[in-house]
Amino acid sequence: MRKLTAALCALAFLATGAQAQTLKDFLATVMQKWTATFEPFQLIGNIYYVGTEGIAVYVIKTSQGLILMDTAMPQSTGMIKDNIAKLGFQVSDIKIVLNSHAHLDHTGGFAEIKKETGAQIVAGERDKPLLEGGYYPGDEKNEDLAFPPVKVDRVVKEGDKVTLGDTTLTAHATPGHSPGCTSWEMTVKDGNQNREVLFFCSGTVALNRLVGQPTYPGIVDDYRATYAKVKAMKVDVLLGPHPEVYGMQAKRAQMKDGAPNPFVKQGELATYATGLSEDFDKQLAKQTAALEKK
Repeated sequence: MRKLTAALCALAFLATGAQAQTLKDFLATVMQKWTATFEPFQLIGNIYYVGTEGIAVYVIKTSQGLILMDTAMPQSTGMIKDNIAKLGFQVSDIKIVLNSHAHLDHTGGFAEIKKETGAQIVAGERDKPLLEGGYYPGDEKNEDLAFPPVKVDRVVKEGDKVTLGDTTLTAHATPGHSPGCTSWEMTVKDGNQNREVLFFCSGTVALNRLVGQPTYPGIVDDYRATYAKVKAMKVDVLLGPHPEVYGMQAKRAQMKDGAPNPFVKQGELATYATGLSEDFDKQLAKQTAALEKK
């Protein structure tokens, strides 16, 4: 939790008026972790972790091919493909690529994967222009935050379902972190039990401007609605776009044959969302105070 708090503070600092060079320095620092290798593994049921040490990427095995959840930085695409192969899967079997949100650290490999596999890109409706333009909302000309643009084949809204073979995921609109931020819910088999899994999009303020000239109109209301929504959701397994969201490495170390899966932790989502909401209120107050001083 200390590492996560430090990361949120760093991102919040950038969001309150840091200079472009500071952003470059920050990205250079986090890139060490974001691009570091991590051994892929079966997380729970038909969900596998194929991401880096600092960016979560998932493969979902179905009876008719693979679903890829997000990618990482553009330079990590080869690593992600290698991780998929290490698990005995074929990259060419990727049929659908789902996006949580349109930021460079989760979309960097989309264009390459789509070109190589012909996979269908599915994303939240309001993130479509970002993905197809390859930019950060409200900061469209910032090359430090740009990524290879990719054509979106299907957009989803609240409650829409994406099915491949024997697996179905339900889209939940959780905007704020990005306009079309989408969390994905599915059911997996854990031994003889069914578990509800949520790939939570994100809820941090990060680089977003909340006041003055906000990153996008209505962003404050979006964040608050998202926190209320996810606090009320009942899920067994919380996953997210970065490993620290759900303590991935610590839980991975606890995995043992015959033992309960440590990724099953009821109530974790509500606790995490409460912390995000509290941090949001602090960042909103800071940004408001800074604006009033101008």
